[in-house]
Amino acid sequence: MIDELNPQDSSDQDLFEHLRIIVDKGQTLLRIDKFLMNRVENASRNRIQNAIDAGNVLVNEREVKASYKIKPEDVISVVFPHPPRDTEVYPEDIPLDIIYEDNDLLIVNKSAGMVVHPGYNNYTGTLVNALTYHFNSLPQMPGNDGRPGLVHRIDKDTSGLLVIAKNEWTMTNLAKQFFDHSIERKYVALVWGDITEDGTITGYIGRSLKDRRVMSMYDSEDQGKWSVTHYKVLERLGYVTLIECQLETGRTHQIRTHLKSIGHPLFNDAMYGGDRIVKGTVFSKYKQFIDNCFTLLPRQALHAQVIGFVHPSSKKKVVFDKPLPEDFRLCLEKWRSYVQYDHEGNK
Repeated sequence: MIDELNPQDSSDQDLFEHLRIIVDKGQTLLRIDKFLMNRVENASRNRIQNAIDAGNVLVNEREVKASYKIKPEDVISVVFPHPPRDTEVYPEDIPLDIIYEDNDLLIVNKSAGMVVHPGYNNYTGTLVNALTYHFNSLPQMPGNDGRPGLVHRIDKDTSGLLVIAKNEWTMTNLAKQFFDHSIERKYVALVWGDITEDGTITGYIGRSLKDRRVMSMYDSEDQGKWSVTHYKVLERLGYVTLIECQLETGRTHQIRTHLKSIGHPLFNDAMYGGDRIVKGTVFSKYKQFIDNCFTLLPRQALHAQVIGFVHPSSKKKVVFDKPLPEDFRLCLEKWRSYVQYDHEGNK
């Protein structure tokens, strides 16, 4: 889960090919910086020089200097640490579940499975594509082109509430509230294991050194960003616990990372180890029960249920609440039935 919109981590070292050129057979020897100036649209010499100096221009998969002279059939790649992306957002007629709207903002209930904004491998079918269709001229935060209206976001497979700004004033005001950690955000989560008491998780969150898709906890600010999650127990269900998480900060996958770090990964969170039996019995009936739960809730058990903030125009505190969606609710009912059945000694 991500909340505040931040530029991509500068620690990311993965390179993505943005441009690929195969030099013609009849090409004469020519410095690569001059060659690229003629071939790359809207590219200044300074920009090309900086890319070469940064090691972002490869010839036949090797870094070269600006003085390198290209040869016929050389393969030139221009690579950067961020994936290529079409910054134009294409409107799509996708229904939106809007639970509140006024002249300044709207509150959208995002379903699980919907990506919030276009990005690498997800250019269509996103919430932003839908917003662009239904609303004209939504504002954008500086440095976040292609994400009109967004002040924060949640993961694809997390359901729940998002606030969308409809004008620059609202976006700036809400962004400041996020920065000041004054936004009220509460999530409901089903986690593996019996959490014995309420608590707070803190630490530095950064990308895993083993798998760049996931986040890890670290002891130093050199390795990540400070994060705080408060949680309280709502219901104990034997081998799982229903909890409420309240965020002070909004880091990438914060709740998912924090809960895994204390040994209670989210139920059916494939990326953080919750899509297997973490707690329970060895009985085959129990395994079948868990498989049935995973079928009912085929994603991580996390729902953004409450969002509250000071309305930029009225200056009054507003709070919005959205109950659990059907997949989450049905999974909970199944666990409640299991606990009651097991308590009666009818395994």
